[in-house]
Amino acid sequence: MNLEPVIGLEVHAELLTAAKIFCACSAKFGGPPNTNVCPVCLGMPGVLPVLNRRVVEFAIRAGLATQCAIVPRSRFARKNYFYPDLPKGYQISMYELPICTGGHLDVLVDGETKRIGLTRIHMEEDTGKNIHDAHGDASLVDFNRSGVPLLEIVSEPDMRTPAEAGAYLRTLRSILQYLEICDGNMEEGSFRCDANVSVRPAGTSELGTKVEIKNMNSFRAVEKAITYEIARQTDAVGRGERLVQETRLWDADREETRPMRSKESAHDYRYFPEPDLLPLVVESPWVDEVRATLPELPSARRERFVREFQLSTYDADVLTQRKDVADYFEAGVAAGAPPKEMANWVMTEILRIIREDKLDRALVIRDWPVSPTQLAGLVKLVEAGTVNRNTAKSLVPKLRGTTRDPGELVASEGLAQVSDRGALEAAVAEAIAQNPAQVAEFRAGKERVLGFLVGKVMKATGGKANPQLVQELLRAALAR
Repeated sequence: MNLEPVIGLEVHAELLTAAKIFCACSAKFGGPPNTNVCPVCLGMPGVLPVLNRRVVEFAIRAGLATQCAIVPRSRFARKNYFYPDLPKGYQISMYELPICTGGHLDVLVDGETKRIGLTRIHMEEDTGKNIHDAHGDASLVDFNRSGVPLLEIVSEPDMRTPAEAGAYLRTLRSILQYLEICDGNMEEGSFRCDANVSVRPAGTSELGTKVEIKNMNSFRAVEKAITYEIARQTDAVGRGERLVQETRLWDADREETRPMRSKESAHDYRYFPEPDLLPLVVESPWVDEVRATLPELPSARRERFVREFQLSTYDADVLTQRKDVADYFEAGVAAGAPPKEMANWVMTEILRIIREDKLDRALVIRDWPVSPTQLAGLVKLVEAGTVNRNTAKSLVPKLRGTTRDPGELVASEGLAQVSDRGALEAAVAEAIAQNPAQVAEFRAGKERVLGFLVGKVMKATGGKANPQLVQELLRAALAR
């Protein structure tokens, strides 16, 4: 049987508010256990929740940025279940009347754009955190996270491949980061994803038995877990096995999903309207006020980069995934760097250092390896032939943490590129004389040997030779 996968994603995004959703406790990550708590977020009897207006504003921003309808009258609901990290015995969420409905994301997959529908976006409070095996045979609970505001963003089951799921998550995280409402840190749990996966006969519209996958803390983990689950379900159906609706955990060590519990349905949570909170009324003037503050979003910025700077769609996509990276690139272009060369340097040298130094864990990168003006100066030196690219790369560590001008640094250290034909012809002649075996190989047709000889000339000139001119001189000398 030819089966096709059906994938839907549920994302929980922690919001960057100073306080929790229903109390004044700090929502900041990383405090000592059970210090950012009060009677409200600990679920003490007799206390009442008070809605944080900033959370509603962030929900409206997310809804507008994803083309959702903002519901004028929504309401909170109690989601009832028992778990040690849920102090009240219920979670304040939204059910039949969420604040945002509909909407979509346009995601780029293998150069093609695919539209993924959204079912809803709603607000809810986060739970505490269970800590297992940290203290002998006891499990501990940290309630600092209890009451931290969340947006739950639910997609339609419109994805068919793990790559589409990964692209959807990256696009969604990028939008939330541009809006500055979520830092998108999957390792710290501020951007969490559950995947719903099923298979069905290709060409049919009826959905198969849905399996929920949890415990994925990276985009790569999400794609691997979905890949495994599709294969598991396809194999089970092929053997005539009946699939059951369940929740499974992704085991990253074994790279497999394993059963956790049977999957609950909505009626199992006994939802009913939250009696301690009034219905939420969002009037049009507030929505218009929030809309006026929206930034240029990633997709629009990507299209502008292609149009305005003649970048490829791929380059523009890489540069616009983070707002701060896109800002850095534009600042370098404004400082005089040619757009294509600036893009290449940002995507290779700058993003490599950022990843290695883990600077990208912050919502906004502030400790750039070099300023955009300094990088633009390096790019212009390379374009002018003053230094070669390798020399320019070696200057980045020397510029880091300084305000030095790249041109002044090149002059003070005598690093200007050697483009004098006479001087280079002597170095070329010496390289040919000292490496007769490689010369014979090149003349016998082994083109790759030319790189070896170029390296010898570069070494002899302290890395300062113009590599294009060196190649030209070598070819001319070897042809004689």
